[in-house]
Amino acid sequence: MSSKKKSKLENIKEGSNYLRGPLDVEVGNDEDHFSKDAIQVLKFHGTYQQDDRDKRQGRDRHYIFMIRSRTPGGKLTPAQYLAVDNISNTHADGTIRVTTRQAFQLHGIIKKDLKKTIKEINESLITTLGACGDIVRNVMATPAPDIDGRQAKVQEFSDEISDILLPATNAYHEIWLDGEKVYSGKEEITNTEPLYDRSYLPRKFKIAVALPGDNSVDLYTQDIGLVAFFDETQEIEGFNVVVGGGMGMHHRKPETFPRLGDHLGYITKDKVVDVIKGIIGIQRDYGNRENRKQARMKYLIHDWGLAKFKNELTDRLGYELEEFRELPKFELELYLGWKKQSDGNWFLGISVENGRIKDEGDLKLKSALRKIVEDFQPEVRMTPNHNVLLTNIPEEYKQPIEQIFHEYGVQLPDEIPNAIKFSMACPALPTCGLAIAESERVMPDVIRDLNGVLEELELQNEKLSVRMTGCPNGCARPYVADIGFVGRSLDKYTIFIGGDPSGTRLNKEYKDMVPREELIQEVRPLLEHFKKERSVNESFSDFWNRIGIEDSPQIPA
Repeated sequence: MSSKKKSKLENIKEGSNYLRGPLDVEVGNDEDHFSKDAIQVLKFHGTYQQDDRDKRQGRDRHYIFMIRSRTPGGKLTPAQYLAVDNISNTHADGTIRVTTRQAFQLHGIIKKDLKKTIKEINESLITTLGACGDIVRNVMATPAPDIDGRQAKVQEFSDEISDILLPATNAYHEIWLDGEKVYSGKEEITNTEPLYDRSYLPRKFKIAVALPGDNSVDLYTQDIGLVAFFDETQEIEGFNVVVGGGMGMHHRKPETFPRLGDHLGYITKDKVVDVIKGIIGIQRDYGNRENRKQARMKYLIHDWGLAKFKNELTDRLGYELEEFRELPKFELELYLGWKKQSDGNWFLGISVENGRIKDEGDLKLKSALRKIVEDFQPEVRMTPNHNVLLTNIPEEYKQPIEQIFHEYGVQLPDEIPNAIKFSMACPALPTCGLAIAESERVMPDVIRDLNGVLEELELQNEKLSVRMTGCPNGCARPYVADIGFVGRSLDKYTIFIGGDPSGTRLNKEYKDMVPREELIQEVRPLLEHFKKERSVNESFSDFWNRIGIEDSPQIPA
């Protein structure tokens, strides 16, 4: 172990009897919330206890719960999507939140409905186990259905490793499902944890599987990123392995920072599960269990260096990885609009602003999606940019589906400005306990103000990624965006400039403590200078990395 002392949370995990106590005792009591110890165990079951700050009465908190799915690759059958839609209306706040890790979240659930809600989710053959907590979370994958023979294979592989890496304890089934196994995965339910042990991992652990050239999953921001290689028959033959990425940081702690992953090597498919388990084992045994702000694997690799980490992995495996294979340049593919599948059917990517599927005013996205799924039975895919793909659509259904969207006030992707399509925001206030500033609720106004400037400067066709978070933990991956707005304090943000939409470069801090109403005012001179001085076909972030953000024009104080 890397630390002799342990944080309080480590003791809670170790004493929980494989994720049971004290949750198992408190789930059925009459309280409207769980104890501090129980809420830490609750996370492993896919649920966060939250407090709606808009509804606080003095010191009395308004307790609600958020449930998150474990849906590898973001895939839902028509029946599953309709079940989630029903549950969101019956037990939650009537919305569905698509996350930046291809899961869905249901918000606003009260404690007495929690067990019923989780059971209904499982009855639709979806689990929430391992969606949160210090464990391997939802496994991401290229979201598109099969286009050229490769996408389906990556999806199958993400399903397999997700099941392999599920916790083995049967606590989830005992507490929420009365001991009945409903989820249809391949996990073996036991009372031990061969992979995780009694204390599980020091911190959350994220895995994604990508295709060469397609970095829609933000590969380099993951603890483990895998890039699949294929043989001439389009079967997976092996993977490039990237390790040590992560977004979270703390404004006042310089020893915390976002980090892009390192190239570890190449491994054949028959050995990749052993390599994944070996990497997880190193983090389990040597990750920091004393200071949670230093507990992600990125800090272990930063402290050790990649060579030491690789040597430790070699000792555990008994063999070395091959050299990292050359890759084509990565691009960010949103998969929006109509695209053809390998079977002759089509899929349609719909832009979901800030990931929130809801009915509001004239925009009735939630009702439109429900009607389309009911009438035409497409599969639903949730993407890493919190959008939705509707798949397996015959040619003759394309026009009536478009008509339904328009009848319900939903714009198709070619009708939406690039600034909106390439933007992301986390939920933040009022429900996220970590949020110190607004994000999802204010991003629509911020991005439209920015789009107005882009149109004025005739830059509206640029693919400019803009991401906002309500705290520095980086759930919307703001540190790889062209422009990142990161919550600093109430209604104030740090502006980051110069990432890359393809997720292969970190941005840099440009200005701190900027009031929300001044964000676009601060960014405008950068856009003006870019337009005036750019090279042919040079992107915004390439330009500012070339000339240096420290030489950027500043607005008058």
